Amino acid sequence: MSAPAPPSAGAFPSPPGGFAPAPPPSTRRNAELLLLAFAVVITTASLFLVEASQEQSVTWDIAKYGVAFFALFALAHLVVRRFAPFADPLLLPIAALLNGLGLVLIHRLDLADAQTAEYNSEAIPSPDANQQIMWTALGMVVFIAILIVLRDYRTLSRYSYTLGLIGLVALAIPAVLPSAYSETNGSKIWIRLPGFSVQPGEFAKILLIIFFASVLVAKRDLFTAAGRHFLGMEFPRARDLGPILVVWIVCIGVLVFEKDLGTSLLIFSTVLVMLYIATERVGWLVIGGGLLTVGFFFAYQYFSHVRVRTQTWLDPFADYSNTGYQISQSLFGLATGGLAGTGLGSGRPSQVPFAKTDFIITTIGEELGLIGLAAVLLLFLVFVVRGLRTALAVRDSFGKLLAAGLSFTIAIQLFVVVGGVTKLIPLTGLTTPFMSYGGSSLLANYALLALLIKVSDAARAPAPIRKKEPAPIADAQTELLRKSEASRSEARPQE
Repeated sequence: MSAPAPPSAGAFPSPPGGFAPAPPPSTRRNAELLLLAFAVVITTASLFLVEASQEQSVTWDIAKYGVAFFALFALAHLVVRRFAPFADPLLLPIAALLNGLGLVLIHRLDLADAQTAEYNSEAIPSPDANQQIMWTALGMVVFIAILIVLRDYRTLSRYSYTLGLIGLVALAIPAVLPSAYSETNGSKIWIRLPGFSVQPGEFAKILLIIFFASVLVAKRDLFTAAGRHFLGMEFPRARDLGPILVVWIVCIGVLVFEKDLGTSLLIFSTVLVMLYIATERVGWLVIGGGLLTVGFFFAYQYFSHVRVRTQTWLDPFADYSNTGYQISQSLFGLATGGLAGTGLGSGRPSQVPFAKTDFIITTIGEELGLIGLAAVLLLFLVFVVRGLRTALAVRDSFGKLLAAGLSFTIAIQLFVVVGGVTKLIPLTGLTTPFMSYGGSSLLANYALLALLIKVSDAARAPAPIRKKEPAPIADAQTELLRKSEASRSEARPQE
């Protein structure tokens, strides 16, 4: 049998220059769409399981929530496809799935509250799941507005001092307001007006991250100046400690005047991590850890609310019916869930105070068990890792610090929340990102997601192709031109 003939030269024409054109860059938007559809299916199926378990029947709430959830994230996907086509395809689906699971748990607790009110012959409260859908829609408005208006995230660095000042003012406002307009459960962290309430600290943390990312880039020489060597580590000079001391004083002020341990710990830890990323010096971490220890010791000695939280953390059962009730019920709920959980709609998470907000992690642990809780924590881990990959891939220093700060603030907040409800650290009152009930937290987290997607789009976008400019005539190479036989015969004079 004869060998097949080689393909002719015209079968695979080679472009000029001998190189095939590069394939168009992949945006991975179809993968994002598929993952979003998966999140919608999981959310809708979970709503079905909750209602089948609680009501023994299925109501129209499933269709209402499912359609609204689908429409909101379909719109978000279209906007990302148009204004951030090269963004990481996992960030939006993970946020959607976390938000969907939070909606499921809030709806499940609404059903429990309705049953309790009916049993006690009381008026059935308005379902919080409706409010959560509304806050999700407003979060999408913020998300879409940032993607459309903010063409280049680097423009934020031009207004970093203004944004930082706004963040500090937002942190300080609840402290100076009367308790009637700012205090809830002992913490002065709200601005409450007739028909309107907001927690400004949620937005202040993002503004301060933008401010410190810009300052660390502009003043990098100040933070990396040679200092003293001790125990194999290089420490900054004493006169260069001003910025971190200012941050420490601000965080101590938040802890003292607003009685908000969570926000102060979150802001200080995030700035400390950003300092380490910008300078690569362990000395900053050691100094920051020392300041944190001194500040906590000072607060414990002189402020009763810090002392009460610490004593409750050490022994919650010593005052079970009062200060230790929350954490004790949280531990009981996690123990009830065990490895596989009681099943959606089959537990009693409403026995834990603030199960929709501060203790939604306990609700997950009771009804989905350790396996479900580990899956949720894994989703957060993937989200943070993809954000850090964005920080590594982006080309400019401001983008690196901004993406790293936004990612680490999610990681630190999750650690503080989970550590509090499991008695690893004292309770702080922070909410779980994307999952807990509440408008301020949800709006701020979608603003954070939009910024991270913007940086991710810049990091993954292909480098612009520069058109090759023609060489000047003086620098052009000399070429030898030969006339064809037909041209020569035409040019030959006839005899």
